[in-house]
Amino acid sequence: MICDTIQNAALYRGLHPNLDTALDFILTHDLQALPLGRTEIDGDRVFLNKMEAATQPGEQKLFEVHHRYMDIQIDLRGSERIDTGDVRSFQCADFSEPKDIGFGDAPTVASCVLSPGTFTVCMAGEPHKPGITVGPDTALVKCVLKVQI
Repeated sequence: MICDTIQNAALYRGLHPNLDTALDFILTHDLQALPLGRTEIDGDRVFLNKMEAATQPGEQKLFEVHHRYMDIQIDLRGSERIDTGDVRSFQCADFSEPKDIGFGDAPTVASCVLSPGTFTVCMAGEPHKPGITVGPDTALVKCVLKVQI
């Protein structure tokens, strides 16, 4: 997992061409002005989903994993904790190839707290648990950029 401020996003250019496309979009567009739902950036290679969500206690959530995409998660309003899990211990009970998502459990190995102005990159194959409550306000507006690897 990468966790940093938006102002440092350009530091991560060069890891993957599709990640570069996503980072360039983040740095040159007003994400607050985007409508809810999907925004095309580069077809299925890079796209953004803007959503409203509510956080939950960590024990009520499962880790998720993707094989074809990494996630860039950005909170526009509200805060959440995102945990990453031990990939070697991850137990995925039900992976959907068409949706590129599976859910399961693993020991947590790292956590970061997102709030406006920060972002995280969860790599493909890395179990991650977004949307964990960190304070009294559970409401989020967030963007998740899907970056094909």
